[in-house]
Amino acid sequence: MAQIKIHLQSRYILMVLLLGSLMTATTGCKRNLVDFSMETPKRQWFYRNHVVTKFEIKDHKKAYNIYFKLRHTGDYRYANIFVLVHFIDGNQKVTKRYQYKLAENDGKWLGSGSGNIFNYTLPMLTNYRFTHNGKYSIDVEQNMRDNPLKEITDVGILVEEAGER
Repeated sequence: MAQIKIHLQSRYILMVLLLGSLMTATTGCKRNLVDFSMETPKRQWFYRNHVVTKFEIKDHKKAYNIYFKLRHTGDYRYANIFVLVHFIDGNQKVTKRYQYKLAENDGKWLGSGSGNIFNYTLPMLTNYRFTHNGKYSIDVEQNMRDNPLKEITDVGILVEEAGER
């Protein structure tokens, strides 16, 4: 009787593991073209440490969302962040300056996270249609007065097909 009980428990555990693997595999099928993050050395983001990613657009008729990803500690000194973003397509370079609000007026962080680390996925372009198929790159640099900008742990870029979130 004990052997049958152990055999049934083993089958149950195997089924749970297979179901969990299947759920992970199917939920991980988003159409991200780019999901790149880099850790900043010693939680300091210097002007010279640009986040750069390259990718290829194969269907310029589709809409895409482009996000700036940010992680900081609770010791970050500001309620916002300014970044310069350079969009480059081989023919031209377009630079835009973005300001993102990171905290409420009372100091409560808007990002998700646990403990002392806060995460943000901040929109740069939504439902954007590239002008043509081809190779593109995005270059993000911090544009605050402080150099280095302290308590920034990670920065990144996410490019995905629109409608994925």
